[in-house]
Amino acid sequence: MSTIDQQFVEYIVKTLVNNPDKVQIDRTIDEKGVLLSLEVDPEDVGRIIGRRGATAQSIRTLLRALGTKNDARYNLKIVNNDDFEAAPKNDAPVSIAEEEEDVEESEETEIEEIVEEDNSPVEEGSELAKKTRAELADLDDLDI
Repeated sequence: MSTIDQQFVEYIVKTLVNNPDKVQIDRTIDEKGVLLSLEVDPEDVGRIIGRRGATAQSIRTLLRALGTKNDARYNLKIVNNDDFEAAPKNDAPVSIAEEEEDVEESEETEIEEIVEEDNSPVEEGSELAKKTRAELADLDDLDI
């Protein structure tokens, strides 16, 4: 038997997803309030979260309004049940700093390759110089 809060979230979520039959909401109560755990088809997770989490935040806001009406505190947890292949255990974790260094090194290499390919200087009256000056002038006109 589902409660009004589960029915509420279920109605909202089922209208958003492509696979409404895969929507499942589990309800638990603890000292912090009511926790609703939402599971959807892996391809629908993005629809529920939305861009920059906007859709999920909207659902949580609606739940907060329902909680105000029912004198309850609701939390929504979106469970990602993707079946993905885990990395082998012998691989050391890569830090974000190491990844950024790798990206910077590859960008530097690409820039050097481009410079090596075209070492010809840009002539003052060339089309490229005129086009670049026009684009820079357009950027200067922007009010940011």
